[in-house]
Amino acid sequence: MTHDEIYDKVKDILVDALSVDDEDVSPNAKLMADLGAESIDFLDIVFRLEKNFNIKIERGELFPDPETFASPDTGFVKEGTVTPAGLDEIRKKLPHASAEIDVFAKDPQVSNVQDLITVDMIVKFIVNKTAG
Repeated sequence: MTHDEIYDKVKDILVDALSVDDEDVSPNAKLMADLGAESIDFLDIVFRLEKNFNIKIERGELFPDPETFASPDTGFVKEGTVTPAGLDEIRKKLPHASAEIDVFAKDPQVSNVQDLITVDMIVKFIVNKTAG
């Protein structure tokens, strides 16, 4: 599948899963802030992606794993901010989100982690996953 075909399919999945209008889904749209996704929606989205692209998505493979930031013992968070070690961990686990991580790194508040999840990030993940 081409990048554009994958984008179109991901867009259809998000429109259906999140009950949003087609024109609301753009490459830079953030799933939570722009499209109104809630944590429960991510399970549905992963299920739909797996089914439509015939792939298996492991926990933490597509979206940031909240447990990464839950414990201060990891050294990934300090006073509500993702540390350089935390940024390195995110880059390692989510290579498909490099552009989003670069933006996030400018203001790495834990509360902004959700902004890493964009339509384009999902498309890049699917492109890489289906290419392998």
